[in-house]
Amino acid sequence: MRLSTLQVTDLTLSRGERTLFRDLSLHLRAGEAVALTGANGAGKTSLLRAVAGFIRPDQGGVSFEDAAGDIIEPDMARGRDLHLLGHLDGLKGHRTARDELAFQTRWLGGADADVAEAADRLGLEPLLDLEVRRLSAGQRRRLALARLIAAPRSLWLLDEPLSPLDTRWRQAAGELMQSHLDGGGMILAAVHDPLPVSARAIEIGSGR
Repeated sequence: MRLSTLQVTDLTLSRGERTLFRDLSLHLRAGEAVALTGANGAGKTSLLRAVAGFIRPDQGGVSFEDAAGDIIEPDMARGRDLHLLGHLDGLKGHRTARDELAFQTRWLGGADADVAEAADRLGLEPLLDLEVRRLSAGQRRRLALARLIAAPRSLWLLDEPLSPLDTRWRQAAGELMQSHLDGGGMILAAVHDPLPVSARAIEIGSGR
């Protein structure tokens, strides 16, 4: 019952009195990536949060299916099959990077053995004993990305995933994304910079 398809149908979202977008539909299958583009405030982040279940749409719906085309209950899919990596990383500054990654991994259902691999792939070993609040923005982003590896899930919802990273780590993030897609994963990302993998672009226009 692994999540293999995300379907967004005729979705309308508002913020206060302002309509962000109307009647938006998209279809995402295993191995595919979609890049959400558009101006600041157009609703890209709100769409990610609606897929994750944190925002109730004005109308329309979000559904999840497995490879056989059977519906997966939204609460199950959201609790088991997706990661939301927001613009704010949600990391606790008082913990060491090691403790924070271990906590996030366990909370998301990953195994302690996967923490070391994730840290290695994102070059975090020299940083693991530092408090998170002492890390740079790019280092914090790498720590947040590490939980995608340490606790694998089918659907990655990414909000500006590359913004604080330098060229080296943008390339590394691209390799992680490609590996995820090659394994049948899916990516829905809100971006200003192009994703470093092949992706279908959908422009989110204010009030459309």
